[in-house]
Amino acid sequence: MKKVLSISFIVCIIATVAFSKEIMNEGKIDMKHSIRQAIYNINTVEEKEIDIADKFQSMFKDGKITGQIRSIYASFDQKNSIKENTYATAVGGMLKYELASLNGFNATIAFSASEDIGFATGDKNNHNNELSSSRGSYSKLTESYINYVNGGLNIKMGRQPLDTPLADSDDIRMIQNTFESYLLRYQFSNFEILALNIKSWQGFDADLDKGWVDLGSKGMTVTAVIYSDLFDFRAWHYDINIPGEETRAIYLDAGCSINIGENKNIHLLGQFLDEKEKNNSVISARIYGFHNEFVINNLGFNIAYNHSEKIKGKRSFSGIGGGNMFTSMDKLIIDDIADDREVNAVVVGMTYRYDNFSFLYAYGNFKGKENSFGIKEHIVEQNIKLGYSIDEKFEAVGVYAMQRDKENSTKTLYDWNRVQISIKYNF
Repeated sequence: MKKVLSISFIVCIIATVAFSKEIMNEGKIDMKHSIRQAIYNINTVEEKEIDIADKFQSMFKDGKITGQIRSIYASFDQKNSIKENTYATAVGGMLKYELASLNGFNATIAFSASEDIGFATGDKNNHNNELSSSRGSYSKLTESYINYVNGGLNIKMGRQPLDTPLADSDDIRMIQNTFESYLLRYQFSNFEILALNIKSWQGFDADLDKGWVDLGSKGMTVTAVIYSDLFDFRAWHYDINIPGEETRAIYLDAGCSINIGENKNIHLLGQFLDEKEKNNSVISARIYGFHNEFVINNLGFNIAYNHSEKIKGKRSFSGIGGGNMFTSMDKLIIDDIADDREVNAVVVGMTYRYDNFSFLYAYGNFKGKENSFGIKEHIVEQNIKLGYSIDEKFEAVGVYAMQRDKENSTKTLYDWNRVQISIKYNF
């Protein structure tokens, strides 16, 4: 407990772009009460509008510096005898500089860092390497891109954060995922067309020990068509050439928001993922699901469901990042057990917001039928989140996660408790 309480006095440094933006009204779905957003949308950075420059010198003079100071304490209390308990406390942050826009052109550069604090971090086998790598230190040039905007056209080239269904920033620890990529987007009327090629990535999910990780000679190619008006619809095609995880994937989702009275809304969403393996990678899957949410004033009730079909000898791949399945939790995602077996995952939860306080409780039940060797899986995870924010600049969040293996009588790697306390300050 002393280790947990000591975090309250540590402040850190890192900046981020939210895993998924809060979609407001105007025919779009307001998902601010959803379980998934409440879990992932922990460390958002305040975005500032880019100034317009009238000459070249003004691009630098009117440029803006933004960033975030962040500190996180994270621990695992293992219930099995195979793994040691681990904990770490890190401070770090990101400093970002954005040029003002001249004739539609501007550029951005950002540096991110995370450093473990010795007295509040475990040694050797008790070290949690999720925050600052196994070395206890991480620093990288995480963003460096050129951006061009002309009406509905947007071209962005270089290291940048992305939030697509199978490649996302997943900003839930110290270092968010960013991608060396080339993006072309065109918006007209209520439609958006997108083309994207990703060459490499870094961040929490990419393995902090490796830094920037190459995605193969062809990388990941993405195309998408998005419609937003009375309802939202997205269609994505991925050609993934990551060594060992080659696959072609189609991802679809759609949703709508229904107003049933003053401050009362129902949000209905559905999704489908179809993956076909390439080069005998064993990545093949068919997953579908729904997410229903009822919101009254500041109280939200949620139920999410995903079903993964059994494809003999094959497994699912939720992409590079946290994954976009509706049942994704703090740690548990359907990929964890969707290997050569049929899986049904259900997550139910409640969210509540009052003034500067927020609360989340979610219960996830993941059941996998027998695989080709007759082995079943049944994992349960519970998430509790408490948050307090003074304004868009400062927020403190505590997360408590519990995972249990219901299929085995002995304790396994699926039996643990996790605590995370984070403090952030945007500037």
